Amino acid sequence: MTKLLSRRIGQIGAVLALIILPSSAAIAEEAVRGGAPTDMVSAYKAIGLGLAAAFAIAMSVLGAGHAVGRIGSAALGAAAEKPELLTRSILFVALAEGLAVLGFAIAMMLIQKI
Repeated sequence: MTKLLSRRIGQIGAVLALIILPSSAAIAEEAVRGGAPTDMVSAYKAIGLGLAAAFAIAMSVLGAGHAVGRIGSAALGAAAEKPELLTRSILFVALAEGLAVLGFAIAMMLIQKI
């Protein structure tokens, strides 16, 4: 079980690395070309802020997806046995989905600093 889990974490890390590395080069090129100061400190600051925004949105969406999957399946199981629990369980699913919205808001605040 732990071998499968460590393999899955390695695969997720590889996918994230393949997404983040090319995007950081594109962000740096756009920062230099887009009228930003051409000194290296501001280019690295733009890359760092872009990576932080990408990490914030990626982790919050992955966490929200995991939470919604777990809570949603438990909510439907509970609603199958007691239909009056459906409204309360939908509230918990919505709270888990709010995690993705907060990650998006944080990423937008980070992007505004570039």
